[in-house]
Amino acid sequence: MNTQAWLNTAWLSANADLIADLAWRHLQIALPVLLAVGLLAIPIGYLAHKAGLNSRWKPARTGIIMASGILYGIPSLALFVVLPVILGTSILSPLNVIIALILYGLALQVRVVAEAFDGIDAAPNLAAQAVGYAPAQLFWSVQLPMAAPAIITGMRVVTASTISLISVGALIGVSTLGDLITSGFQRSFPTQILAGIVGIVALAAVLDALWILLARLLLPWKRVAYV
Repeated sequence: MNTQAWLNTAWLSANADLIADLAWRHLQIALPVLLAVGLLAIPIGYLAHKAGLNSRWKPARTGIIMASGILYGIPSLALFVVLPVILGTSILSPLNVIIALILYGLALQVRVVAEAFDGIDAAPNLAAQAVGYAPAQLFWSVQLPMAAPAIITGMRVVTASTISLISVGALIGVSTLGDLITSGFQRSFPTQILAGIVGIVALAAVLDALWILLARLLLPWKRVAYV
């Protein structure tokens, strides 16, 4: 890398609109991924939890957890390239990145959700059943609120991982903040690399702060854990 200054403020000022546009594109990929993972991981993880309570179905839980681990071990770039062949989409389509990152997010979050339900104290469950709670009422009123702190913590990890992995999409032509990093390396221009890195970290920090805010609003009894 040559001796260019790491911080070229003139370039940053001239390209502020470009950086903002790439940040928005980055966010447009992240939001549907996080929404899908948040909605899908809870029922899948809960089913894995229930399977673990029954010796007959325990192998199903083991299979779900093992499959999650194997899936997360697949290199992201390889998955981005293979998915268009499977889905019949253009290799430049952001849909490939979105689906791949949903799979990665589920690979992380399903296990977290299953273990969150595993860790629920039996006493509240028994008390709710004793006063006549139906299974659905027990889930929504007792089990899910008690598992929620661990689930939200897991989503914070998924969010950081997702924001980071989205940048890899730049290598297959999907425009994100990763474009700044790859282009910066190609041009030996540190300011552009730094802009991409700082932008990615800033997006991750903002979304993490939103998760903390959500936890404080929904789980006031756990507020100390989210300082």
